[in-house]
Amino acid sequence: MKLYRTAHGIFVEANGNFYPVDASDWDELISSVELHARVVTAIGTEAVKTFDPTAILAPVVSQEVWAAGVTYYRSRNARIEESKDAGGGNFYDRVYSAERPELFFKATGRRVVGHHGAVRIRSDAKWSVPEPELTLLINPAGAIVGYTIGNDMSSRDIEGENPLYLPQAKIYDGSCALGPCVLLSTEPMTKTTAIRLEIMRHGKTVYTGSTTLAELKREPQELVRFLFGDNSFPQGVFLMTGTGVVPADDFTLTSGDIVCINIDGIGTLENYVA
Repeated sequence: MKLYRTAHGIFVEANGNFYPVDASDWDELISSVELHARVVTAIGTEAVKTFDPTAILAPVVSQEVWAAGVTYYRSRNARIEESKDAGGGNFYDRVYSAERPELFFKATGRRVVGHHGAVRIRSDAKWSVPEPELTLLINPAGAIVGYTIGNDMSSRDIEGENPLYLPQAKIYDGSCALGPCVLLSTEPMTKTTAIRLEIMRHGKTVYTGSTTLAELKREPQELVRFLFGDNSFPQGVFLMTGTGVVPADDFTLTSGDIVCINIDGIGTLENYVA
């Protein structure tokens, strides 16, 4: 079941049909302990005759978005390389093998853009990349109830200058995209689940890369456990699980680029760079 937040209400997709979900608002539905049951009930109603894909909104309102770092070996290497001149490379090597993961705040709901929305690169950054990530939707009780696609936009030169600059490299308007839907499931995603990234410029592909969840070092539930250790999320929370797809060091995004992230079972999140 795929849950969509749209300008015309909340809908669930099942077997190619779309059904309206009875909910007063997105936050109320996501925080409900009966989320899955209510969506299943909606599938038993009459499907809508038309569904407007241009009305799809980011699947977030009051939920915070958090992120995990250095959860893939490729990400570890990239972070070491970008910060080697600042002497911070060993931090990332150590956190990759440490018991405690790297977790950081990424965005509030208002900073998140949805499918076909505009992500941004910082005006003071010279080296910016998208980071495609499987993103967990977690309910207030700390249970994973669904999955979506995340784009953790990052200013690699700013973070590489000093690891303490990570909040500036990661958190700014348009630095996070989620969507296009939430795949509702209480079952873990399989290790063979593929994550693919394609970047287009002037109609031509300038980068492609892929990985699978088999390369994810930490189990999603482990990340959730640390996130909820001393935090509460009354409306639920999204947690990006890290990236295993990192463009080469000589690549940087430019205005007008199209970023497409595809994850098996969920779909494709497409954004353009403002």
